[in-house]
Order: sequence, then C-alpha cells, then structure tokens
Amino acid sequence: MIIGLTGGIASGKSTVAGMFEELGIPVVDADMIARKVVEPGEEAYRQIIAHFGKSVLFPDGTLNRKKLGSIVFKNEKERLALNNIIHPAVREKMDEEKNDYLAKGHQTVVLDIPLLFEGRDKKSFDKILLVAVSEDVQFKRLVERDQMGEEDAANRIQSQMPIKDKIPLSDAVIYNDGTIEETKEQLLTILEKWGVN
Repeated sequence: MIIGLTGGIASGKSTVAGMFEELGIPVVDADMIARKVVEPGEEAYRQIIAHFGKSVLFPDGTLNRKKLGSIVFKNEKERLALNNIIHPAVREKMDEEKNDYLAKGHQTVVLDIPLLFEGRDKKSFDKILLVAVSEDVQFKRLVERDQMGEEDAANRIQSQMPIKDKIPLSDAVIYNDGTIEETKEQLLTILEKWGVN
C-alpha cells in the first residue's frame, strides 16, 4: 500500500512520519529530497540559478533557501516557477526510493509530501492521510518553531491550501491539536482500519 502523508506547515506531519518509522514502515520524505535536488551540480540547482540569478546563493555557492523563500512566498508567479523546477525532480527521486523499498519486500511505503494536493496526482496513492490542526495552533507553532515574525508566518500559511479544504480530499485525518499519545492512538486506529500491520 502506498500512503500519501500530508498536512499544512507546522501541523505535526513530521511527528507522524516518525511514528510510521517507529512501526517499521519506511517513509520517503519530499522535503529531504527537495534539499538534495537543489545541491550544487544537480539539474534543479542549475535551473534555479538560471531563473532567479546568483543572488539566491550563499558565497560558497550553496542555495540560500531563506532568501529564495522570501522571494517566492510573496510572489505567486515566482513560487510557481520554483515549483515547476523542483516538483518534477523531487517526484522522480521519490518514485525511485519508493520502488527500492517495494523491491526490498516492504508491503507499505509512506510518501511524506507537504504539498500533496497542490502538486501531485492523487491516483499515485492507495490512501491519503492528512495531519490537521486548527489555524490558531498552526500559527502559534510556526512562530515558535521557526522563530519567525507574525507577518512571515501568516504569509507562509496563506501560501498553502487551507487545511480545512484538504480534509474532504483525504481518506483519513489525524487531528493533532492534542498530545503525542492521542496522535499515535489515532494513527494506529487508522492503520488497523486500513489493514496495515
């Protein structure tokens, strides 16, 4: 079974991904792969420099993700341009990793994709699991976790599809406003219902 794991920024999706790993279910992490595909020498890295220029690089030639983020989170056109560079490269590498796990005999593989509904065909998954939190909790966590100003946090949240709009598109939802124990309990209940052991 291929499970798509998604959620909004600061929803606790990484915590749930860790729970899958504790259960021995492999997780292919889109964010990790997104960092790899923009390393110097990679095709996506070359395309980013061609589009955004060298001002988005650190002096050592590596990508200044914060600077790039400040450009794309304020400008829809630039965000789409960046997504069109990164998404295909990430998708290709994720599919490679997923196929490796399946070839090694894993019955279930989780694809951890923050922007699953925004950028991926739902038919790629057997089930989609959404990690959801209330907007207040999401905002508070983002400001605390990333030490960012309230305006930046609001821009980041608004740049994504609202969590409430993702709920009807998902096969199951974990509500992550409570304790870690409550979150894990919800995950185990869902996996049991789906016949994943």
